[in-house]
Amino acid sequence: MKLKTKNLLTLAELSPKEFLGLIDSSIKIKKELKKGISKPLLKNKTLIMIFQKPSTRTRVSFEVGMYQLGGYALNLSSNDMQLSRGESIEDTAKTLSGYTDCIMARVYDHKLLETLSEHATVPVINGLSDSFHPCQILADFMTIKEKKGKLKGLKIAWVGDGNNVCHSMMYGSALSGISMSIATPKGFEPDKNVVKETKKLTKIELTSDPTIAVKNADVIVTDTYSSIHNNDPKRIKKFLPKYQVNSKLMNGAKKNAIFMHCLPAKREQEVTSSVIDGPQSVVWNEAENRLHSQKALLVALIHG
Repeated sequence: MKLKTKNLLTLAELSPKEFLGLIDSSIKIKKELKKGISKPLLKNKTLIMIFQKPSTRTRVSFEVGMYQLGGYALNLSSNDMQLSRGESIEDTAKTLSGYTDCIMARVYDHKLLETLSEHATVPVINGLSDSFHPCQILADFMTIKEKKGKLKGLKIAWVGDGNNVCHSMMYGSALSGISMSIATPKGFEPDKNVVKETKKLTKIELTSDPTIAVKNADVIVTDTYSSIHNNDPKRIKKFLPKYQVNSKLMNGAKKNAIFMHCLPAKREQEVTSSVIDGPQSVVWNEAENRLHSQKALLVALIHG
C-alpha cells in the first residue's frame, strides 16, 4: 500500500483506512516470514537511523527489518554526526537525503523531527520523540488484533503517565474505533490537544482512579513512570502504589484481558513480575511485532 503522507511523525498523519491497512500488512508480512517467504521489496534501498536516545527494540527491529527486505540500515548516534559540532538540522536533512531512501530518528524534542522532515526530500520516520511514539503503536495494535481478532469496539485501559506512548495510543484508538480510559495522577494527564483531537473520533475517558479505568477493559497498558535510567523517588512516589498494574488490578478487567507494555519495564514499579510474566501478558509478542509492523511501514513509505 502507498500512504498519502511522505513521513510518519504522528499517527494523526494517517487515515483510518491507512492505519488499518498497515496493521493488516504487518500481520501478512509476519505470516509470510514464519512460512519462510522473503520478499526483497527494498533491494538496494537504504535507511539512515539517527539516535539521540539509546534503544534496543527500535534499532534492532529497523535494522533487521531492512535486511530482511533486501536493504541496508546505517546506525548513527548524534556524536557520529556533525550535528554534535554545530551543523544545523536543516543542512543535515538535505545532506542525508542525497545518500538514503529514508531517515528514522529517535530524538528528544519532537520539533527536531518536524524540521528534519521539512528539509529532507526522503521520508522521515519518528522512532520516538518526547511527544509521540507511532511505531510502537503500530506494533501494539497489530498485537491486539492478533490476540482479539478485531479492533473496533474494544476498550483499552491506560494506567500511569500520560506520556508519548499514551498520546500515540490515543491516536491509534481514534483511527481504529477503540475506546480508551486513561488513569493518571493529577498533573500527569495526556496533552489537552491530543485529547481534544482524538475525542472527535472515539470515546476517551480521563480519570485518576485505575479501578475505574480497567473496568470492562479488553487491554491494560502501562509504561515506565520516568526514564529507565532515572529513578527519582519524588516522582515515583506520585505513582506508587496506586498506579501499579498488579494481579488485583488485572482482576478488575475482563477475564480475558491482555496486558501490554512497550518495554523496557521497571519491574515492581509500574508492573509486577507476576503480571508481566503471567498468562495474560503479551509483551513479548508485542516486542517481536515491532519488526513486522516496521517492515510494513518501510515498504509503504519507500516502495509504495
